[in-house]
Amino acid sequence: VQLQASGGGLVQAGGSLRLSCEASGRTLSGVTVAWFRQGPGKEREFVAADFRSYGREYYADSVKGRFTISRDNAKNTVYLQMNSLTPEDTAVYYCAASTRVILSSMRSRDAYGYWGQGTLVTVSS
Repeated sequence: VQLQASGGGLVQAGGSLRLSCEASGRTLSGVTVAWFRQGPGKEREFVAADFRSYGREYYADSVKGRFTISRDNAKNTVYLQMNSLTPEDTAVYYCAASTRVILSSMRSRDAYGYWGQGTLVTVSS
């Protein structure tokens, strides 16, 4: 599966953005899709996942209540709605997919075999 992330940009603190991750090559139905991010000088970290087997979403504590992951199977696209953005959310955001990830490893980047190219989100103070 090929993933194409988009929607990044420059936004002021308190603002919102919606990222998109469009898949091609196979349907996302039944696939776990996640968002990760990598801030300046930081490791790539888990943000959110739409876990296929459990039919529910999971979030990093740092974004819980502000970010929402969702999917549109008809468009084969997963979204990340980001609200109440802060400068600490500045990062390159990557979408990732896996057909075999298990719950215990969902937050690990090594669990995902497919990655999009990343989209830059910059939040100004």
